[in-house]
Amino acid sequence: MNATAGIAVLKFGGTSVATPDQRRLAFQRIRDSRDAGFAVVAVISALGRPPEPYATDALLALIDGRAGTRNADLLLAAGELISAAIFADELVQDGVEALALTGEQAGIVTNARHGDATILRVEPKAIIDLLQRGAVAVVAGFQGATEDGTITTLGRGGTDLSAIAIGHALDAERVDIYTDVSGAMTADPRRIPEARTIERASLAEMTELADHGAKVMHYKAADFANRTGTRYSIKGLHTDRGTLVDETVDHHRPVTGVTTSGRLTWTRIIRGDVESPSRRMETELEMFRRIAEAEISIDQVTINQAGVAFVVEGDRGNEIRRLLGDLNLAVRVREGCSKLSIVGTGMRDAPGVVHHVVDALSRVNVEIIHCTDSNVTISILVPAAEANRAERAVHEQFGLDRGDPML
Repeated sequence: MNATAGIAVLKFGGTSVATPDQRRLAFQRIRDSRDAGFAVVAVISALGRPPEPYATDALLALIDGRAGTRNADLLLAAGELISAAIFADELVQDGVEALALTGEQAGIVTNARHGDATILRVEPKAIIDLLQRGAVAVVAGFQGATEDGTITTLGRGGTDLSAIAIGHALDAERVDIYTDVSGAMTADPRRIPEARTIERASLAEMTELADHGAKVMHYKAADFANRTGTRYSIKGLHTDRGTLVDETVDHHRPVTGVTTSGRLTWTRIIRGDVESPSRRMETELEMFRRIAEAEISIDQVTINQAGVAFVVEGDRGNEIRRLLGDLNLAVRVREGCSKLSIVGTGMRDAPGVVHHVVDALSRVNVEIIHCTDSNVTISILVPAAEANRAERAVHEQFGLDRGDPML
């Protein structure tokens, strides 16, 4: 590695390494980066998708889906190890010096939460040694090891997280997440054909989009990048074009993208007027304790004088009623809901965004069941049957289909 050379971390997902033709295209991306003067780290996912035998889900099926154990992590890590070894070997045959590394050899140290480990730190000495001798470091993604050397995996989308964490540890000039689509989109093109590629997004925006249902970037990776200020790009393997994600905020664009997520149950708890404030607080604490002990994750929480409202995943109205039925609370549930999320850091400085959202939904007769907002995201609960119509209306309202954002 030239003393003044920058480092490029290139992540290749399962579909990008699934076939010899796809891997040759990945090799070309590596050559392009080396020709531009970069020392290259390639972070690799398991080969392909099921029914390919070494894909993560195919390996998991061998133990009937029993993830989250030490044995399961040892098995699942093998998918990326096989992929990295093949990738590195073929690079060598293609005339490029390369060596495959496990996550542990690459210096990824995690806690011991099997199946969804947290990265504690990255000690990239072995990577740096390879780069300094001019080789490509090919790192098996999705995995690391505890302090005592026990193999762990990082959860779904963990190879994205591996790449971001390695890029941060190396202070890489580029971190490119290669996938089968050319960047993040203003909406899911399967639902909104007019969706466009987002050329540039802030780290906070991409974290919110990933958290609220956008599939192009894994949430844990986007969140890690946001917390550490690590810029990255999401690119199409075939086009080498996509979305740059950094700390830039476009104040002229109030909304960057919209997304919808799943089937949800809205729960509303109505307080009794005769109870004292202290008694109401005790009851609410007991309510939240029961929900937590049942391992039910809640979202879009509001607490005010009228009562408490929140959202849970799935159609779980009967379960919520059973949990809270003896607490002398009026429990109202509504299943079959979906969450429409409108994301944009520019909305902080743009008055009237909520008005335009409500206007768009009213014009297409979509009911607003519940609404919460932050500085970056407005989340609207709507009937699931109307979610696609709601998403399209908001997408059009803010000019995302035309590339000329309004306001």
